[in-house]
Amino acid sequence: MKVLVAYLSQTGNTRRVAEAIYGAIDAQKEIKPLSEVQSLEGYDLAFIGFPIHASNPAGEAKAFLEDKARGKRVALFVTHAAPEDHEEVRGYLENCRCSLNDVQLVGMFDCQGELAQAVIDLLARSDNPKHRQFAEYGPQTKGQPDDTCLERAREFARRVMEECGAS
Repeated sequence: MKVLVAYLSQTGNTRRVAEAIYGAIDAQKEIKPLSEVQSLEGYDLAFIGFPIHASNPAGEAKAFLEDKARGKRVALFVTHAAPEDHEEVRGYLENCRCSLNDVQLVGMFDCQGELAQAVIDLLARSDNPKHRQFAEYGPQTKGQPDDTCLERAREFARRVMEECGAS
């Protein structure tokens, strides 16, 4: 089985999760930034990771999924600044699923990532009360994804690989 781990990461959160997933895969594998992936041809499985922006997949990731993942077996991993048990996270994940047209989704993983200070500052100055409230999560996100999240990402990768017949 040939596996690709591809990711979009602006602050390093999603890259760290991608590296944890990559390390847990015991198969022929590659890891690349999403911008370097021209096609999923030749891969039996692709782990695709990206951050959530404004409750949706980051634009580049959404375009990739819509244009290049059709007919492919894909496991998604996403990072977001919300606490993992926050009620809005389910909506984020549903928005990710809606980006998948004719894709065989074999798993989905999410975890909290550290919110960049520039984003915290921008949200705090927003006229939108919901954005200002979200800025308050900033300090709670420091150090995320932590070792516990990264171990959960490894477990996710091993489970997906087993379910896909690689173990």
